[in-house]
Parts: sequence; structure tokens; C-alpha cells
Amino acid sequence: MAPPARRGRPRSEDADARILQAAHALLVERGYDRFAIDEVAGRAAVAKTTLYRRWPTKDHLLVALVAKLQDDVEVADTGNIRHDLTVYLTAIATGLDRMRRVGRDAGETDRSAGVVAELVAAAARHPDVGDAVRGMFARRNALPLTLLDHARARGALPAGTSSEVLFDQLAGALYYRLLVTGRPIGADYVEQLVDQVLTGTTATPTHPERT
Repeated sequence: MAPPARRGRPRSEDADARILQAAHALLVERGYDRFAIDEVAGRAAVAKTTLYRRWPTKDHLLVALVAKLQDDVEVADTGNIRHDLTVYLTAIATGLDRMRRVGRDAGETDRSAGVVAELVAAAARHPDVGDAVRGMFARRNALPLTLLDHARARGALPAGTSSEVLFDQLAGALYYRLLVTGRPIGADYVEQLVDQVLTGTTATPTHPERT
């Protein structure tokens, strides 16, 4: 028996790419507050109905954009977990810092978390946006978690190491720095963070506590 025919027109990957490219350009130019989804449709040369069918609000569209930007960051497994984590997290930190500065004049020193904070707030307000944000991170984080699983399997991490907890320590520090303290999250910070977390994972206390 032939499979049932699909209803509606097939989704155009070319239209998706144009929309996300236009959204990125407009976000960098205007920032979150002045980001207008109708203008994205005009720049991408697609009908507004086409865009709204895919992403009904600007928050849904920006979640998709962030997901694409994350997907552009490679998660390489060279066999050196310290190096691989440092390279990957430096790329993530660079992206977070870039999102902090979109829509601002050069030289502005505002410590606001920018777009990331807006999406966190939107995820808290709207369950469907929250589901999209959590789904995005769950899908993307599967890659570094697999990287940590491989490191544990080859003995580069202790057998009892939780990949999830270790990655929470690393990624959580970046987002805490971005969302709470507003302090820089450059390459030097990332290198120190990875060193200390991995050292703490493998270290044996000099004076173990008595039980």
C-alpha cells in the first residue's frame, strides 16, 4: 500500500536559510528590543505567513537562530579531553559574548546579558518557548556529553565521573558569568575553568574527611 500523501506544501530549506540569515543580520544590527519579525520576512523575501507558520513569535525565531549558531560550532574528539573541552567552550563563550553585544554601539560597556537573558525570560513566561529552549540544549548538549563519555571510557576521566554533572559545572559557570555577574568570559577564563574542573575531578584530597 502506498504511503498517505502529505498535506500542504513541503517546507523549503532555502526559505529557512534565508529567514535565519536575515534574522541574524537584523539581530546584530538592532538587538533584541528593536528586532521585528515582519522586517525579517521582508529581508528574506518570503511572505509573512510563511515565516509565522514556522516561527509564530520572534522568541521562537531567535531560539531557532541560536540553535543554528550552536550547530555551527564543531565538537571535535581528538583524544585529548582537556584540549577538546577548551576549544569547544571557548567557541561557546565567544558566541555568548557576541550575543551580549548585539545591537550596541562599538565601545559600549553594558554588562547586560543581552539576547540570552531575553530568551531565558521568554522561556520562563511561555511554556512552548521553554520547551523549544530545553529541546535545543538537550539536542546540542548530547555532543559534548558523548565527548565526556568517550573520555571516561578510555580512562581519561575516573570511572565514576558523571558526564552530565561535569558538563553542568563547565557550562553553568559560563552562563552564571554571563547572566549574573556580567564579567568577561574570554579564552583565559575558559582555560582556567576547564583546568580546575578537570583537576578537581581527578584529584585525591590531601586530607580526606573522616566519616
